[in-house]
Amino acid sequence: MVIYGSGSEGLIRLVTFLGAFALIASAEWMAPRRRPAPGKNSRWLSNLLLVLLDTLAVRLVLPVLPVGMALLAQSRGWGLLNSLHAPHWLALAAGIVVLDFAIYLQHVMFHMVPLFWRFHRVHHSDTDFDVTTGVRFHPVEIVLSMVIKLAVVASLGPPPLAVLAFELLLNATSLFSHGNMRIPLGIDAWLRLVLVTPDMHRVHHSVIVKETNSNFGFNLSCWDRCCGTYRPQPAAGHEGMVIGLNQYRNPGRQTLFWLLLLPFRAGNRSAGADDQV
Repeated sequence: MVIYGSGSEGLIRLVTFLGAFALIASAEWMAPRRRPAPGKNSRWLSNLLLVLLDTLAVRLVLPVLPVGMALLAQSRGWGLLNSLHAPHWLALAAGIVVLDFAIYLQHVMFHMVPLFWRFHRVHHSDTDFDVTTGVRFHPVEIVLSMVIKLAVVASLGPPPLAVLAFELLLNATSLFSHGNMRIPLGIDAWLRLVLVTPDMHRVHHSVIVKETNSNFGFNLSCWDRCCGTYRPQPAAGHEGMVIGLNQYRNPGRQTLFWLLLLPFRAGNRSAGADDQV
């Protein structure tokens, strides 16, 4: 149980994040899939500063995090899996899979519900696609996402180890699925049978509406296939596709201050309704 302590858990998450980030950033540098767009340094600065603000916001606003909620649910018998007294191995697997599906559904909701899209479009306003895009989220979206995750954990009652494993997977796969590294097409085809690959998720960041409203998964690729939101390739090809939102292509709109104010500007009805994503 010692790994569930706030200090130990935080250290594990930090080491996992830094290791995955370094590995993917190195792969992008050695074998990029697309030529980086101008202004990379300013983009990286804004995106990485958002990570710090997101972490601070979660710590200040929420009294408990998902692993802590899982421990609380376990001690009080909350949630479906605790009520059923499921075998530990089954509860572990079910916890990870159900949480992944919940994140898929949440992502769809953040595109379709105008209030949530206000904040999620900060992520889509990035004019390029690389490892830092995977951490480019408005602090309000991160807090809303965490509240939803806490509700799912309390309702499902997964083992704390399953929640910790899922949190580590989500962090690493978000970085991986946004990576700008070249993966041989044959390997990509096999990988995406199970996992969301960068070529699969890059389609989701296209300016074309029907493409951005597809490929919502972060980790397992099966949800897009089962729910009819899978799109294998962008119409213009990966080298030719345009990344971001047509409404926000000015390089001056990539600063941290501007990104924090973006949700409160005009044009928020839904993904593609007025931004022409």
